[in-house]
Amino acid sequence: MKEYLDLLDHILIKGVKKEDRTGTGTTSVFGYQMRFDLSKGFPLVTTKKTFLKAIISELLWFIEGSTDERRLAEINYGDKASNLIGKKTVWTANADAQGKDLGYVNTDTVKELGPVYGAQWRSWMGTDGKSVDQLSELINQIKTNPDSRRMILSAWNVGELEKMALPPCHTFFQFYVANGKLSCQLYQRSADVFLGVPFNIASYALLTMMIAQVCDLEAGDFVHTFGDAHIYSNHYEQVNLQLSRKPFALPTMKINPLIKNIEDFKMSDFELVGYESHESIKAVMAV
Repeated sequence: MKEYLDLLDHILIKGVKKEDRTGTGTTSVFGYQMRFDLSKGFPLVTTKKTFLKAIISELLWFIEGSTDERRLAEINYGDKASNLIGKKTVWTANADAQGKDLGYVNTDTVKELGPVYGAQWRSWMGTDGKSVDQLSELINQIKTNPDSRRMILSAWNVGELEKMALPPCHTFFQFYVANGKLSCQLYQRSADVFLGVPFNIASYALLTMMIAQVCDLEAGDFVHTFGDAHIYSNHYEQVNLQLSRKPFALPTMKINPLIKNIEDFKMSDFELVGYESHESIKAVMAV
């Protein structure tokens, strides 16, 4: 994962100081791109321990179309929401803060976030009141018209941004088919590079592999393009520690080959093989 470390280093050297919504302060660059050949290993950061279960559960939550943070907890912990009081996910802080401020349901068993990623992926609400399942349409396009230049899924629904607990950071992605391989390019408008980007890389790499499998294709490249890529001012020490570490070889992701429908994947269908990493590095998420 030298590509990721190069991004951290680039921001520290070339970045400018900027204020932000959270009041924390950042060092930021505008415009950057990384590319990962998925045939060379699964791009999971090794210079700190990255918890894949949280990444997979969030991705399955998006695919399911859910916008209830407690449903994400159910997927992550494998239990009912009523038994998960106090158990947190990567979305708990936003559900407790912005979700509540927007007037959404916020109890021990339901924490609604508004029309965030899952809603936009599976039930984009158009101005005509009709719902569009973008993910299903995307997969159908890949299968039936693989040379199309319109194989795009967008989470940036302008008409619903104010209803969301958090407007989408990874805003849209496009697929490309060539030589029997499926590649994906993600545009991320805003990127917390220390905490969030390792999750984003792994999540979209895995999504590419999953869609490739259900479309009878091989996984090609994952291309990660950034708008505002930043390091928060309270993450500098952690970033420097990470940059002092030498990466390990990339692991391999094995996916149950019997799954041919994107909605049929579950946690047990994924096996990460050969993952070796340095110890985790704790940091506070800006909310």
